[in-house]
Amino acid sequence: MSEPTRPSLTDIALTAQALKNSGGAERYTRDVIAGLHRMGVRPTLYAREIDRSLPEAAWVDAKRLNVRWAPRKLRNLAFDWRLKQRLKRRRPACVFSINHSTQADVVACGGTHPGSLEASGRAVRRSDQWQFELERRVYTHARSVVAHSQLMSRELQRFYGVPAERIEVIYPPVDTQRFQPLTEEARAAVRRHFHLPEDRVIFVFSSTSHERKGYPLLEAFFSQTTLPVCLAVAGRPVRRTGETIRYVGYCNEIEKLFAAGDFTAVASEYEPFGLVGVESVMCGTPLVIADNVGAAETVKGDAKIEFSRRSAGSFERAIHAALERVQQGKARIADPLASLVYNPDVDAHVAALYKLFTR
Repeated sequence: MSEPTRPSLTDIALTAQALKNSGGAERYTRDVIAGLHRMGVRPTLYAREIDRSLPEAAWVDAKRLNVRWAPRKLRNLAFDWRLKQRLKRRRPACVFSINHSTQADVVACGGTHPGSLEASGRAVRRSDQWQFELERRVYTHARSVVAHSQLMSRELQRFYGVPAERIEVIYPPVDTQRFQPLTEEARAAVRRHFHLPEDRVIFVFSSTSHERKGYPLLEAFFSQTTLPVCLAVAGRPVRRTGETIRYVGYCNEIEKLFAAGDFTAVASEYEPFGLVGVESVMCGTPLVIADNVGAAETVKGDAKIEFSRRSAGSFERAIHAALERVQQGKARIADPLASLVYNPDVDAHVAALYKLFTR
């Protein structure tokens, strides 16, 4: 006689900073909710901000935890305290934390505070110590930690002593329907739309945090070079522009700019993953990428040219190599999925998470 089928887990709670149309963590929250929705799972969501006009807001039981009363540096701790009080009333079968919560059964790690400080070289403040302690409690309490890269797995072990067997490396997803290659005619039209030069090799840089994303390194090179290249900057404005640096503004359809470029430059000082790298590859555009960026480990073969921020001349050599490939007509990525070591589809990612939830 066969054993009865184990019932699926639907009693799931998510914790997040916000459900809104914004940056990486907020995009990830929406992706997880959408993936669970397609699986027929309606989780409870605890968040500091909730935009109820978003479609994902209708797919969760949304519960806002207001922590505006707390000083800004203490709001993560205040959120965790309020969540603990809420969960005393009813504890779901599994709590998945996208922000930092000591109440999590499974927690996502998209970066560590000591790793970020180490990369920046900034002195440790008292508020940093509070964040260190919160992260330590979060990652040592959870039964499973989802690291978004092998880089994060190593940091979890080095900074917090999390055993390797409790860490699952599950790379973050991208919208594979949105990020796709364009025809050559469409690429040319996008370049004309952004007034990009036709006689230069275009390197795309997308950022709203230029210092951390490595813009000073790019600016130092592109502002002085005599090579036939141009850096197309999307996001926050830059101080100086010219023939070799063009500002294209905030780009709501960044996928078109990625597809129109010849290469995407990813040069961050500290980047636990760097989703723009995978998004660019999915658009058929290869990368010039720093070897300290988490996404570099997911991209194979000719889809990337790596450089080291710690080695003098490494970035310049990478640009020369990229220029040569374009001039030889060998730069475009023919099969984006074959250039990645994982399936970036949202549903594949959420299915892997769900296995952890039900373990």
